[in-house]
Amino acid sequence: MIYTVFFLIFAAIIVIASAKAVTERNLVHSAVWLMFFMIAVASIFFFLGASFIGSVELLVYVGAIVSMLVFSLMITGGEDA
Repeated sequence: MIYTVFFLIFAAIIVIASAKAVTERNLVHSAVWLMFFMIAVASIFFFLGASFIGSVELLVYVGAIVSMLVFSLMITGGEDA
């Protein structure tokens, strides 16, 4: 029962964060919403018992990809359209 509640909470976070990441006008805010999305996906992997995949999701995607995206936005100026 508790796993179902946690799954529904993280599924709601995934839906909201992915919608906000796509519709956000500020690129840095969009990257932060993308980070929330990836953390929620990794936590679902942890709840499913796939701790290695969850760890890789956290280390590679949240740790490397999102930080590289934010770093490149800061370097290039990342002007809004």
